[in-house]
Amino acid sequence: MSNIKEIKPRFSLGQVVATRGAIDAFNEAGEEPLKYLCQYASGDWGKTSTEDKKLNDQAIAFEGNLDKQVRVLSVYELSSGVRIWIITEWDRSLTTILLPSEY
Repeated sequence: MSNIKEIKPRFSLGQVVATRGAIDAFNEAGEEPLKYLCQYASGDWGKTSTEDKKLNDQAIAFEGNLDKQVRVLSVYELSSGVRIWIITEWDRSLTTILLPSEY
């Protein structure tokens, strides 16, 4: 039996990149970015505030309507306690995984 699940993204991620700081944080925690990216793409907003979760849900409700789309931002905490951000640009061209200090 396979543990692999198919994840259907709720919105387009565009090109996905990660900063050096985020990559180092994942390596130090012994974790993979893909786990968090899948959570993000499926609409699991992690440690994001209630208000920002609502804004994210509104942002993806307008998917495909360029006049109303806005960026999507989520916060996740690695097992090491380090927080990472994942941000997708308003036009869905780019998703960046970064540390808050790198913003």
